[in-house]
Amino acid sequence: MPESTRPEPSRIYRWLVLIFLSLAMFGSYYAYDALSPLADVLKQQLHFTDENIGFLQAIYSFPNIFTVVIGGLIIDRFGLRKSLMIFGVLSFVGPAITAASSSLAPMAAGRLIFGMGAESLNVAVTAALARWFRGKELSFAFGLNLTICRLGTFAALNSPTWARSAYANWRWPFLIALGFSFFCVVGVAIYWLLEAKAEKQFHLGEASTDKVVLADLFKFGVSYWYIVALCVTFYSAIFPFQTFAVKFFMEAHGTSREFGGFLSSMLTLFAMIATPLFGLWVDRVGKRALLMMFGSVLLVPVYLIMAYSQISLYVPMAMMGVAFSLIPAVMWPSVAYIVDQSKLGTAYGLMTMIQNIGLFGFNILVGWANTHSGADASNPTGYRLGMWIFSCLGFFGLLFAFLLRQRETGPHGHGLETITTKSAA
Repeated sequence: MPESTRPEPSRIYRWLVLIFLSLAMFGSYYAYDALSPLADVLKQQLHFTDENIGFLQAIYSFPNIFTVVIGGLIIDRFGLRKSLMIFGVLSFVGPAITAASSSLAPMAAGRLIFGMGAESLNVAVTAALARWFRGKELSFAFGLNLTICRLGTFAALNSPTWARSAYANWRWPFLIALGFSFFCVVGVAIYWLLEAKAEKQFHLGEASTDKVVLADLFKFGVSYWYIVALCVTFYSAIFPFQTFAVKFFMEAHGTSREFGGFLSSMLTLFAMIATPLFGLWVDRVGKRALLMMFGSVLLVPVYLIMAYSQISLYVPMAMMGVAFSLIPAVMWPSVAYIVDQSKLGTAYGLMTMIQNIGLFGFNILVGWANTHSGADASNPTGYRLGMWIFSCLGFFGLLFAFLLRQRETGPHGHGLETITTKSAA
């Protein structure tokens, strides 16, 4: 039967595809965030400095600077199934190398390989979901996929609670992460079987990816670059903080590892629940640049509150959780309003590339700041330099959001402040 005359996959078949692709991403998210609750154990047992720990987290982001350029090319060259399998295997091999050695260089090599696989896996899963859900429940499918992914982060940050005994030795939490990273292989292997069967029975959409087209980089307007600047400052204030958060809570505030992991996971918990709700709200009210300003304002004081006061840590983490839910819900969709549809893939690819440059640089910078200041349990004030760095990033995020609002309320605006579902109707 010619493909054009075949029926489309059933809804149940599509949701099976979503479940197993999300299972693969769940494993990669867990393995990425497994490092944070382990930071103080690496310091005690392997004598790693915060600079070393920051480097281990930063090296994950280094290949991602280039992933958005080559990820789509690999998928085009080898096809979706083979690409997913390649990336899934790399996402398992990397954590295996990290868990196998107690020396910094091999562990970093494992994190590098893991970064190459995990972020490329994310690109490929996005392409696969678009193939199966375009024109159907695509937005809901993406939202559900992200929720399942973030459950991996939530499980990793709370592993000191449900796997408390594993933290007696630095290697055991890495071995648990390795077990979860095997889901990357299992998920894509089952997807391979599902797609291979479906191609013989159903009509499937084309696989597409977000690629960076260099010629388009000079065609984006000022508003786009303000959003990119906000993106890099915002995520550089969030994720590198999470790298050291559990260790900071333990050494500067005397929390247990279990409670420190839970506090850090509050960001994920807020995002899982509130991000889609904020998205629905923003579609109704508009005011996107103004809301990005509000989210940035929340970030400015939270790090200084934690560094200089004894206010309950629930307060600054809740503020950060609101910002972490609100800004992404507004920022990423806003790009679609200011960039031509034909260049949207390039716009998102470039934004992701620059974001990863920030994550790479600030993980290293804050690790150096902590080491330089002698931050530990006997010197909790040593964390203040890093906290000032994060607070300054929040201030620059506010500045870029303010400049974006000025631009969008002027004659060169794209409707970020005015377009709502009611006006679109």
